[in-house]
Amino acid sequence: MKLGVICDGISRDLRHAVDVMDEFGLEYAELQFVGDTEVGDHSAQEIREIDLMLRDRGKPVSCLSRHVFAGMTTENRPGDALHRKHMEALKRVIDMAHVVDAPLVRIMTQKKEQILWGSNGAEHWNVAKGAWDTMPPMIAPAVDLARAEGVTLVVETGNGTMVNSNYTARKLIDELDARDALKVLWDPANNCWCHERAWPEGYDQVRGGYLGHMHIKDVQVDTPRATLEVRPMGEGQLGPLFRPIATALKADRYDGVISFESVYHPGDGDFERGFRMCIDRFKARFA
Repeated sequence: MKLGVICDGISRDLRHAVDVMDEFGLEYAELQFVGDTEVGDHSAQEIREIDLMLRDRGKPVSCLSRHVFAGMTTENRPGDALHRKHMEALKRVIDMAHVVDAPLVRIMTQKKEQILWGSNGAEHWNVAKGAWDTMPPMIAPAVDLARAEGVTLVVETGNGTMVNSNYTARKLIDELDARDALKVLWDPANNCWCHERAWPEGYDQVRGGYLGHMHIKDVQVDTPRATLEVRPMGEGQLGPLFRPIATALKADRYDGVISFESVYHPGDGDFERGFRMCIDRFKARFA
């Protein structure tokens, strides 16, 4: 399968990150921060330099991952000042995608309201009424822009975002009738927070053309205590599920990239060391 890494999880020094990628035989570069700058905020010259370096090193860009729409709430509306700011940033990222030949651009969704639907009284007392309905109109202009620009958006399943499961990601895509331009960026570790089991339930939601990209890390969540622990690959709650997921991806001929998300450190803040401790385990499960 196509394996890569979110480069700034190794280092924001892209040249160093690519050196480490070469060391471990990883091909696909996902860009989020290069230097201290988030994708979409680099100058035209900086983008040309990034592109030339990656092409020279044989590292195709799998995805440009800016936090588009992150931090918005149900109080925001299409066309308001914050929405315009995010749309302008998205346009800049898409412009960069054309230069570096990135097929995918990540978006996020609004901050999570905990209970979106209910019945038998919950719809009256517990549901955040209308919260979900505020989101598709926010995302629709981004889908229209992606279609016009010839790129595909991927919506990440986030910890604290409205789309925090494969179920909600698929629901958003279906409501927008956008499977041609919007796919799921499945981060099964993020989905653990809402207790969507990655296999088989989570995987089944993205079968049939919904899955566009993946992030892989391992975690242990304790929702009642509002605590999240990143663990070495295979030592968290996803450990037993990685192999059946990989087997299913191969059987279904998934042709997207799987990015290792290097967010583990062994207690010393050294994320590159954490990467080196985990990367062989990642490759053993997904190569």
